[in-house]
Amino acid sequence: MADSDKSKGKGRGENDGLKVKVKTARGRTASSVRWLQRQLNDPYVIKARKEGWRSRAAFKLIEIDEKYHLLKPGYRVVDLGAAPGGWCQVAAKKVNSSPNNPLVVGIDYLEMGSIPGVTLFQKDFLDDDAPDLLMQALGGHAPDLVVSDMAAPTTGHHKTDHLRTTYLCEVAAAFAVDVLRPGGAFVAKVFRGGTENELLATLKQNFTQVFHFKPPSSRQESVEMYVVAKGFKGRSADAEGAGDDPS
Repeated sequence: MADSDKSKGKGRGENDGLKVKVKTARGRTASSVRWLQRQLNDPYVIKARKEGWRSRAAFKLIEIDEKYHLLKPGYRVVDLGAAPGGWCQVAAKKVNSSPNNPLVVGIDYLEMGSIPGVTLFQKDFLDDDAPDLLMQALGGHAPDLVVSDMAAPTTGHHKTDHLRTTYLCEVAAAFAVDVLRPGGAFVAKVFRGGTENELLATLKQNFTQVFHFKPPSSRQESVEMYVVAKGFKGRSADAEGAGDDPS
């Protein structure tokens, strides 16, 4: 469920145009050699290291936010499938989260090192008690944004992978609808083919705007894209005032 690094590179010249070649070694498969060579030559990987992001996936959230303006100072954010923490880093910086006033909470079954201003849980989001833990970490305050870069481990079978990741998106969307403040937003990874009709209908029913977006940093060959839902209409009890900005 970690934030994926399946993305397209751009901005050649980050490594002075020199390609790093990886030699095949005993115990190293051809596919692992190709993966390592791609990582070493990926300008986003290089840029992430230079700028202190935990993964190149951080640029995906940066690009999503640049287009849709989802992160503002003082906003509360929940990051589902947060490992290794790149999206949490971006969110914490954008909303001015701090150790004294943590506004970002992330969850993943993978271990993550601490991030200033972020509350992290090493736990499967699908566990029954996970949603309550996340809300307790926000002091019971409704989040302004729920993001999910969750993806099921791939099997190599496109239809199966698509359905499994769509299920994770559906669970994330259900959580967002349960907890978001009126006017809030939701972002989640889906695979090419877009959002399933039932999920898309749910999002359109609960949000005023729904988009599909493939960030420039997402690798061209990757089947991933993101659904962005803005303007949460609110639940029946709190629909009045939907769209209000708490900042």
